[in-house]
Amino acid sequence: MITTRGLTKRFGQITAVDHLDLDVRAGDIYGFLGANGSGKTTTVRMLLGLVLATSGTATVLDQPMPGSARSVLPEVGALVEGPAAYRHLSGRANLALFDAMGSEASRRTRSRRIETALDEVGLGGVDRRPVRAYSLGMRQRLGLAGALLRRPRLLVLDEPTNGLDPQGIREIRELLLRLHADGTTIFLSSHLLAEVEQLCTRVGVLDRGRLIIQDDLEKLQQPTGRTYVRTPDVDLARAALDGQVEAYDDQSLLIRVTDVAALNAQLVAADVRVHELGPEKHTLEDVVLAATEPSGDTVPATTAEVER
Repeated sequence: MITTRGLTKRFGQITAVDHLDLDVRAGDIYGFLGANGSGKTTTVRMLLGLVLATSGTATVLDQPMPGSARSVLPEVGALVEGPAAYRHLSGRANLALFDAMGSEASRRTRSRRIETALDEVGLGGVDRRPVRAYSLGMRQRLGLAGALLRRPRLLVLDEPTNGLDPQGIREIRELLLRLHADGTTIFLSSHLLAEVEQLCTRVGVLDRGRLIIQDDLEKLQQPTGRTYVRTPDVDLARAALDGQVEAYDDQSLLIRVTDVAALNAQLVAADVRVHELGPEKHTLEDVVLAATEPSGDTVPATTAEVER
C-alpha cells in the first residue's frame, strides 16, 4: 500500500527525512511514531504529493507518487495536521464543497455519504452549526469525516485524535478498528505511544528523520523474562515467595521465575488470591525509548519549525 526507498527531504541545511524505507502492507494498521520534529508530517506530505522529495522514491497503492496523484488520491482518505474549513459555513456545507471537488464524486449519493460520515465521527447532531463555533476536537472530527467520504482503500492520518478528550479518542479508535475490519488499510502518524499500542498491528519509529524500527507490534513486545502477578494480597505473596520478588506495588508483583505453574501453586498454597498471572512483556514505550536518543533541547528549533 505504501513503499518508500531512500526517501529524503532536505530544507536547506536541515535533513527532515533521511533515506526512509517504509513498507506498509495491505491490511495493516501501521503506527508511524516519532517525537515532534522527527519528520513524520514531512513524510506524510511527501506520500500525498504535497511536498516534493529531495531524493528517493515513494509508491502509494503500487503507483509512483507524486506522478500518479490523479489516479491514487481518489482512493486515499487523508487528514494532515489541522484540517482546513470555511469557518462561516456549516460542517455539512464544507463536506459538500470538498466532495464536489473530486472528479469521481457522485452528486446523487453525496447527501447520504455526508450523512454517514458525520454520524460516524459523532457530528451528526451539530452538522449545521458554523465551523467557527466548533471546538478543536470537533474540527478534527470534521477533518476525519472528510477523509471518510469516499470510502478509501487507504487512510493516511496525521495525529487524528489531536484535541479530543478521552471519550473522543476512544470513539475514534473504535471507528478505525471498524474501518479496518471492513478492509481499509490505515497509516497513522502519532506521538501517542499508548494509543498506537492499543490500535496498531505494525509500527515504524522515526528518530531525527531516520527510521530506526519497523516491525510487527507483536514481535516488538517480547517477554521480559519476568512474571506479572496481580493480587490483593501483595504482602502475603511477598512473604510466601521469600525474596524472589523483583518489584511490586499495592496490587501486583514482578517475579523472575522459570516455572510459572509452580509459582501459581506456591501462591495458592499460601492462600494468596491470584487474579492474574502471566509473562511481563516489553511495552511499546520501552522499545521506543531504548531505540531513540534523548531529544529535549538537543533538537534544533529549526527542525521542529520545518516539521510544523
